[in-house]
Amino acid sequence: MEQRLSPLKANAVAWLWKRLSGLTTPQLWCMAQPLARVVQLLNPRERRVTRRNLGQAFPALDKGARAQLVTESLAHSTATMLELGKVWLGDEDAVRDSILEVHGRNLLDDARAEGRGVIVLAPHFGNWEVLNFWLSSHFPFTAMYEPPKFERLDPIIRHGRERMGASLVPTNSRGVAALLKALKRTEAIGILPDQEPGRGSGVFADFYCRPAYTATLLPKLVARTDARVITGVAQRLEDGHGFAIHFLAADEGVYDEDEATSARGVNASVEAAIALAPAQYQWEYKRWRKSPEEIAKQSGWREKRFYPRDDSWLSLKGWRRHLKRRRRNASQD
Repeated sequence: MEQRLSPLKANAVAWLWKRLSGLTTPQLWCMAQPLARVVQLLNPRERRVTRRNLGQAFPALDKGARAQLVTESLAHSTATMLELGKVWLGDEDAVRDSILEVHGRNLLDDARAEGRGVIVLAPHFGNWEVLNFWLSSHFPFTAMYEPPKFERLDPIIRHGRERMGASLVPTNSRGVAALLKALKRTEAIGILPDQEPGRGSGVFADFYCRPAYTATLLPKLVARTDARVITGVAQRLEDGHGFAIHFLAADEGVYDEDEATSARGVNASVEAAIALAPAQYQWEYKRWRKSPEEIAKQSGWREKRFYPRDDSWLSLKGWRRHLKRRRRNASQD
């Protein structure tokens, strides 16, 4: 969204979020459904990508059922965008009161009682900002943050994500080190498991039986911290009457030292969350944008990594060597 916005549109979005921040979630849901139809007319790409992705994920669905799922999915995505103003700028008590159910909290409590950090896989399902609100209200919580393209939106987003106590770290190697330190303090961190990683920082692993380029950061963090991995989502309840937070035990594959096996476990964990309500996943994201054949043709793609392939960088000395290599490689490009 941010990359497509002009500064004028960014100002309009900021104004809209402020105006919507006082509405209730049922009111926002009622607005989302007709607005989603307008958005589809003005931007048919979202509908095309959603239809194609749903066809790949659920090939057994007949044409009518798939079309209905496309319509519902785009309505939920529109609702999420409208709800951001409420979550980031609205009354804290009102946001808190909109969270009507919490399932699986014992998974987090048990892990911390055992002296283990918690890695929360937070896919683009329901309203992930509501999940951030709840997590940072109840636990020391750290997540990566990349400022939006337009500075006008940055203070709104940053304030919204930090206002309940979350710690935001940059999406670079220093941010990864901050995540590691948080886990060693037995705190919780959040990772977006369905966001395509940078070139060389992922492997292909099946997502609904089709290879999807998936980040490999998770097994490195788990190996060095013995953290527990949990999937977390904030599911929108019927007619927008609030949210249900769900915490699910991650697929056991995420704990495997092999990057490909761990990545498949991550995708299996996302699939399990989607099964709660398939229409609430953000299907308009091009999850299968790259193919193994396409990326293998790119010269040096394995060397351009967000972090090294081994885990030597997780020590202070190794960390300094890693930064030195990055600066040297950057000067040579």
